[in-house]
Amino acid sequence: MSGEPHIQFDARLLIDGSLVDTDRHYANIDPYSEKVLGYTPEATLVDTQAAIVAARRAFDRTRWRTDHDFRATCLMQLHDGLLRRVEELRTILVSESGCPIFMTRGQQLDLAIAEIVNWSAMARQYAYESYLSPTAGPSGTSERLVLREPIGVGALIAPYNYPVNMLITKLGPALAAGNTVVLKPSPHTPWTAAFIGEVAALETDIPAGVFNVITGSGTDVSSVMVEHPLVDFVHFTGSTEVGRRIMANAAGTVKKVILELGGKSAHIVLDDADIEAAVRFTVARMSRHSGQGCTNLTRLLLPRRHFDGALEVAAEAAAEVVWGDPMSERTHMGPQISEKSRQRVLGAIDRAVGEGGRLIAGGAAPDSKGFFVEATVIADVSPKSALAQEELFAPVLAVLSYEDDDEAVAIANDSIYGLSGAVTGGSDRRALEVARRVTTGTMDVNNATWFAPDSPFGGLKQSGLGTDWGVYGLEECLQTRIIGHPPLS
Repeated sequence: MSGEPHIQFDARLLIDGSLVDTDRHYANIDPYSEKVLGYTPEATLVDTQAAIVAARRAFDRTRWRTDHDFRATCLMQLHDGLLRRVEELRTILVSESGCPIFMTRGQQLDLAIAEIVNWSAMARQYAYESYLSPTAGPSGTSERLVLREPIGVGALIAPYNYPVNMLITKLGPALAAGNTVVLKPSPHTPWTAAFIGEVAALETDIPAGVFNVITGSGTDVSSVMVEHPLVDFVHFTGSTEVGRRIMANAAGTVKKVILELGGKSAHIVLDDADIEAAVRFTVARMSRHSGQGCTNLTRLLLPRRHFDGALEVAAEAAAEVVWGDPMSERTHMGPQISEKSRQRVLGAIDRAVGEGGRLIAGGAAPDSKGFFVEATVIADVSPKSALAQEELFAPVLAVLSYEDDDEAVAIANDSIYGLSGAVTGGSDRRALEVARRVTTGTMDVNNATWFAPDSPFGGLKQSGLGTDWGVYGLEECLQTRIIGHPPLS
């Protein structure tokens, strides 16, 4: 499967169970061909208000919040409907995001759809009611009933880099828990969300208003969703800068916010590691999907005595990264999401070199169609420099040196972010001890992975609030109540 895709998709909003169009539209651009794939509805504030009111009505008046078996059945209908049309969705996903198609065989698409099965099971099996041990009260023994109930209406705001995965990461637990939602995808990847909305509307028994999809090219719609008094919680994935604004805007109504934000993940390579293998692994991780991943390894920390030799390996590995047509199974690195993004990245590379960084590989835009940036390696990076401190979301690796384990840990922790990272060393025990000292939500040690559907996934520091995935993600979408009552005869 390669070459320019042929897509015929009529993107529409999903509001109160109906697929609707709008008077205004905006272009959906393929970042590889640089051509217009088609046009997307530009939702108005009136559309957004209607979707929120529909979600509120559905939460208050339908059986969605109380009928766990019904929710589980509807989620399985969504799963089955998406499977029946998965190849259509695969083409849309690759075309509008520039994601290499090999990634859709895993987390980008196939595993994301499979995860709906788990959300369905949790909707039915989770213990929504439990009792604590009895306690003594003023009138005798009191029973203590703990209730875990849906929060209400959720505003779900998804990013462009993993548009299906991040959508389902939010939608699955929110719906499984009994909430109703209004979903707003990234303006860069609106069709994946519109497609899933269409499947939900046409192939499931999800009641009208439970799941709404709003698309738009600006920020007005998202702002209304975050601030609206009928919205009870916000689940957002994106940059830390935008996450701060969401927190501020949600404060007026004291909404719960679940935020998965930026990262500047460090890979600490210890002095007894297989240096060449570790460097090649890092270059592959940082360049995957053109660096557009919050857990990509974008800082490489090397012992000084191995520094020069490791840079030769990094330059060679960067030159070998296969980039190009995302529809080709061979492609490892697709384009940046937009020309604006590419220009931002090229400007950051120029600044890094101007601040004293040494360009080892890449650093430019190849002479080809598509919004590509070469796989880039920059050495002699200061720990305090912009390249070491700021999330770039690009295939650019900052390489830093260190003297001992303590300095490596200090450099890794010298960041506002705390999302992910890795440690590689000759001793599993030593590498694990170093990993324990790095303040991040997730860590890999010696190629072992934390990644699994039931793992807790979330960031520390300014990388976010709350936890996604598994039962942890479900419980983020529930609120806790307790009722004391006399023993029942």
